[in-house]
Amino acid sequence: MTNGVAQNEWSTERAARVALIVGAAGALAALVGALFNATQFFRSYLFAYIFWLTIPVGSLAVLMLHFVVGGRWGVMIRRLLEAATRTLPLIALLFIPLLFGLGAVYPWAAATHVAGDWVMAHKAGYLNAPFYIVRAVLYLGLWSILAFFLNRWSLQQDQETDPGAGKRLRRLSGPGLLIFLLTVTFASFDWLMSLEPHWYSAGYGLQWVVNHGLTAFAFAIVALSLLGGRDPFVGRLSAQHFHDLGNLLFAFVLLWAYMQYAQFHIIWSGNLPHSIPWYIRRSAGLWGWMALGLAIFHFAVPFFLLLMRHIKRNSNVLLWVASGILVMRLFDTFWMIVPSFEHPDGALHWLDFALIAGIGGLWLALFLWQLEKRPLLPLREPLLLEENTAHG
Repeated sequence: MTNGVAQNEWSTERAARVALIVGAAGALAALVGALFNATQFFRSYLFAYIFWLTIPVGSLAVLMLHFVVGGRWGVMIRRLLEAATRTLPLIALLFIPLLFGLGAVYPWAAATHVAGDWVMAHKAGYLNAPFYIVRAVLYLGLWSILAFFLNRWSLQQDQETDPGAGKRLRRLSGPGLLIFLLTVTFASFDWLMSLEPHWYSAGYGLQWVVNHGLTAFAFAIVALSLLGGRDPFVGRLSAQHFHDLGNLLFAFVLLWAYMQYAQFHIIWSGNLPHSIPWYIRRSAGLWGWMALGLAIFHFAVPFFLLLMRHIKRNSNVLLWVASGILVMRLFDTFWMIVPSFEHPDGALHWLDFALIAGIGGLWLALFLWQLEKRPLLPLREPLLLEENTAHG
């Protein structure tokens, strides 16, 4: 082991400790805030939880996509994606606090609201606490099961020479992508669209499917760029790998913009009375400026930057582009969720920041610890073996 690698590993361990400290401090501050304003605590918790959820669940989808279609781009980020999916038990555990604040977050969970609203009364067969919890357990359970078997068989592929594990990975990933599509769609209906029970959109679930993929790719590129200078990436990680990942990131930026525009265009041109208030609420005051910022920095700027070949092949520059997209993903999540609530004291609250730090610090610490448990490259991946043979 070289001194450079030892230093890098020590830095990863130190980063995990710092993340844990930040997470603990944020969680403690949020718990104190909950004593004074429980309603705001649960609303901020939902926003922070959903943002951090998209990384491991999106990583699960990208991992399965790699196993289905192949490609050298996936080999380099495979261990990063796997480490992210192994945090899903923590994500499932962190869902529990939301169950104690359903009435503070969802109008349909408050009997007084349902009694005087025929729309919510009509949807009560689906939007009720017991059925909501059952569905949440199903979503989180299916994601965790998929992650468990993918990680198990991936480890077996490293430990044995027969191709059985690789075949099982591909056979599970096809149906797994369909499960991902359905569960993320319905989870977005349950956890987010039902924040405003009078509003609905057929494309809302697909928006969140794209959001998961975009967030996962951006996070993987950031992590790969930061770890690219350590073994075993040295000598194997090339500008072409970053170019391929940059192209995929570009594709998901376009998909995000298309889904946003398509939903807005359908609602606007159709003059749909049940849907227009959702956009009116998000175009007034601070929300309107945030929407403009998203159009510029979530789409226009990344679009033009990722058109340039030399940017996609430069890991340092691509790191900044992907980091910027991650920040914009945080703002987009905020813009989609928080306007659903009434804000007599303004849209921003310090609990939003405390819980982003609290949940994020805990998640990042676990991710970094999981990352150190396995080699950073799959040792017996056929595509990697081919590259080794060619270089040899």
